[in-house]
Amino acid sequence: MSVEPLISLQQYLNTSYDPDVEYVDGVLVERNVGKWLHSLIQRNIVSALDRKYPHIYVMPELRCQTTATRYRLPDVCVVLAPPNTDYLLDAAFLAIEILSGDERMSRTIAKLDQYDRKGVANIWVIDSELRKMSVFSRGTLGEIRDDRLVTNGEPRLELTREEIFRGLN
Repeated sequence: MSVEPLISLQQYLNTSYDPDVEYVDGVLVERNVGKWLHSLIQRNIVSALDRKYPHIYVMPELRCQTTATRYRLPDVCVVLAPPNTDYLLDAAFLAIEILSGDERMSRTIAKLDQYDRKGVANIWVIDSELRKMSVFSRGTLGEIRDDRLVTNGEPRLELTREEIFRGLN
């Protein structure tokens, strides 16, 4: 869903949108936001990671550069040090996308691939309706059937299925 075609990168980076939008090659791209399940899971992830790992920075919806002409807004990202700018130019340590029922998988995979190509070490996908957890790596999305998600590399971050889906009926 395009909101407005061909705006400059500077205009995008210096404008606040409500709700915020992504920037893909000069086009503003709307995101699915504001649904209860999505928001609850996002809150659960941010609060659990923040509580368990106070030495990392857990950020909801931080603008992240994936290429020179693309900025994405992961639902949650983790960085190990604050960026030097108002948005993230370097690869995050962890990017988390929370799927809602009406999201197209092709669009989601394209976004995950951009994170992967940028060098994001860990990419997690949470399906809010099916209550599934997956990891994306090297172009492949694989479901995690275990009760926990764990990052590769240091620091080792872990979230349980219970922590992610807490409060869902």
